[in-house]
Amino acid sequence: MVRFSRYMLFPVLLSVVLLISCGQRAQPDVLSLEFPRIEQHARGTEVRFAMWGGDARINRWVDAYVAPELRERYDIRLTRVPADAAQVVNRLQSERQAGRDTGGIDLIWINGENFKRARTQDLLFGPYTHLIPNLALTDPDEVSYDWGFPVDGYELPWGRGQFVFEYDSAVIDRPPDSIEELDRFIRENPGRFTYPQLPDFTGAAFIRQLFYHFSGGYEQFLAGFDRELYERTSAALWEYLREIEPFLWREGRTYPADKAQLDVLFETGEVDLNFTYTQSGAQGLIDAGRYAPTVRTYVLQEGTLTGIHFTAIPFNAPNKAGAIVVSNFLLSPDAQYSKFIPENWGDFTVLDLDRLDPADRRRFLELDLGPATLPVDVLARHSVPEIPAEYVDALVEDWERKVLRRE
Repeated sequence: MVRFSRYMLFPVLLSVVLLISCGQRAQPDVLSLEFPRIEQHARGTEVRFAMWGGDARINRWVDAYVAPELRERYDIRLTRVPADAAQVVNRLQSERQAGRDTGGIDLIWINGENFKRARTQDLLFGPYTHLIPNLALTDPDEVSYDWGFPVDGYELPWGRGQFVFEYDSAVIDRPPDSIEELDRFIRENPGRFTYPQLPDFTGAAFIRQLFYHFSGGYEQFLAGFDRELYERTSAALWEYLREIEPFLWREGRTYPADKAQLDVLFETGEVDLNFTYTQSGAQGLIDAGRYAPTVRTYVLQEGTLTGIHFTAIPFNAPNKAGAIVVSNFLLSPDAQYSKFIPENWGDFTVLDLDRLDPADRRRFLELDLGPATLPVDVLARHSVPEIPAEYVDALVEDWERKVLRRE
């Protein structure tokens, strides 16, 4: 019989005390486990989900649907942490440099330039998506790249957005559905149009729409970032944006701080046009009583941006098992359908409907998206892809220098 002295037990007790005091469990090597075992490790834990918090409807969906479902199905406590993805990536970069192996975030809502920056700086855990059962319900050709950058198993898709414009059909008979007509509308209706200040995601998407137009089309940018090409093709964009400033809301002396403020300006009638990267967003706000029932959406005839957004796990996430289970649930037919309902969020599903069982497929096809939402085939015909993330970074940086500060 082996006898243990109190001195032999002390290191073990100290480790247990430290784990308890940090509110953590010992981390399993999740990459070596099958999903059922990962789920076992996730039970009874907390998952801290860092996500953009600028839309009250999305926040409510996470708090009122996702969190209770995770608690009931997996005994997981989900804590939503309002934070912009860029802020989280900056924080992870600092923690990586400081050698902090245990952070405070388990899951991030991320995509595009923020994902590429996180990957190139080794700030994400993975590759792990091969462990996710519900990934089999997506089309791999659609979800293998994020704005031209390979995913390589380091992030998991969970929604699809397309840029659409909003207008009140009781106020405007025929909305401007081309950049030329939009320009005419802005000049003929001074003070009735604006866009969020960059780096707001929606404001940056609007600038990319203009960039596609003034540069001669997106196709030339798909091969990868070309600084000389960018400098040559972006000059007309900055000239145009400075030119229309006197015709904008408050004569362009200030811009809405974010998408939420622009929504309020449109809702209260201070501006006549709005835009969103959520195809059913307007219908959701109609259902919530914020928008007039006559609000409708439209796309530009030359096409509007379409992109998939993802979740990812930080390199130092304290609860990687829980994060895997949560991200798998977010990709489940139940969660994807709930998110698809305009009143809840209106975010289009990233699931391939042909890969679903007949009952689930029927749910998606029969869902009434409301009169404010464009038919799926119309959206598909006017869909254009996002360009590589380096162009997004350059556009945001140059807007701040050449438009906001007018250098």
